[in-house]
Amino acid sequence: MAQWQERAELLFKPQGLQKLKNAHVLVVGLGGVGSFAAEFIARAGVGKMTIVDGDTVDITNINRQLPALHSTVGLSKVDVVGDRLMDINPELELIRLKEFLSPERAYQLVSKEFDYVVDCIDSVTPKLNLMISAKRQKVKIISAMGAGGKLRADKVHVADISQTENCFFAKAIKKRLKKDANIRNGIKVVYSREIQDPESLRTTDGKNFKKSFYGTSSYLPGLFGLYCAETVIRGLLRKSENPGS
Repeated sequence: MAQWQERAELLFKPQGLQKLKNAHVLVVGLGGVGSFAAEFIARAGVGKMTIVDGDTVDITNINRQLPALHSTVGLSKVDVVGDRLMDINPELELIRLKEFLSPERAYQLVSKEFDYVVDCIDSVTPKLNLMISAKRQKVKIISAMGAGGKLRADKVHVADISQTENCFFAKAIKKRLKKDANIRNGIKVVYSREIQDPESLRTTDGKNFKKSFYGTSSYLPGLFGLYCAETVIRGLLRKSENPGS
């Protein structure tokens, strides 16, 4: 055991640390949710990670994203987050993919080599395809729903997607899952029961499959990332025999 993992070993036990070390986790999207999820997962001692994002740090990211600083504006999120993960665990086996996930690529990316997929994409079609691919291949996935337009930490929960409420993003995803793949349940998501502030909505030019976004607090995306990481870490420690959920 490395010295930096002393506290983790007390809680996870040596066999738990070994399970984490043997695991390979895919994190797609390194924004406000995914950057924090990736860091928490790395700090837990997961031995192999693949991180995916084609974006660079923008100054508007500073209010909520881990890699976003005035000194990192314009730099690749994969580079900034990846370097940070390696500084946390120099023995981490890290694969960095600098790409925006197209709908077609989302299908291709998921494979049985991954023990868990963390979906932090905020574009509907690539997100949908990533979820469908994981479900069909029986790879565990935790998917982040909408953190924008919301303020209350106590309204954030992990649940089956069929149980979500008051989340417009989850509603759209559920509708498409049912229509495109006849999937009604069996996918874990992080979501908030709080109703979005409609006055914080802004539309975009549709670039990178994203048509709109809500205003976002500094802390709620990070909380979503924490819940994603908790789901992954506890799932890996349990080694559940129901990998499709």
